[in-house]
Amino acid sequence: MALYEHVFLARQDITPQQVDGLVEQYKGVIEANGGKVGRVENWGLKSLTYRIKKNRKAHYVLMDIDAPAPAVHEVERQMRINEDILRYMTIAVEKHEEGPSAMMQKRDRDDRPRRDGDRPDRGGFGDRGPRPDRGDREDRPRRPREDRA
Repeated sequence: MALYEHVFLARQDITPQQVDGLVEQYKGVIEANGGKVGRVENWGLKSLTYRIKKNRKAHYVLMDIDAPAPAVHEVERQMRINEDILRYMTIAVEKHEEGPSAMMQKRDRDDRPRRDGDRPDRGGFGDRGPRPDRGDREDRPRRPREDRA
């Protein structure tokens, strides 16, 4: 049997429990056709880069599948029919990754500056003092603006 990574996007207005129901439904299809599902990661509700069928967000789910090709074709056929599924993609892989996927790994945010003012000095406007190139403005005579003359 071949190894696959399968990702699908479900509509934004279904509940997380309905997403879990979809996962169980497709797991059943794969197991009924002689395959098995390994890791299942629910990445949650994320913003889409562009609208898909009038949706701005979608529930993302990753499934690691070890199944024959007809089982994967049947899952994809059922996903085409289901109106709750916006997109899906199945990729054949050499082996499944161990541990959490790249989407689930917590990124190390300690190296980035925080927004609460704990930033290195960037030479902001407030700490420059007077501009030396203008000189003392009070001593210069004021010219009338040309549009008022």
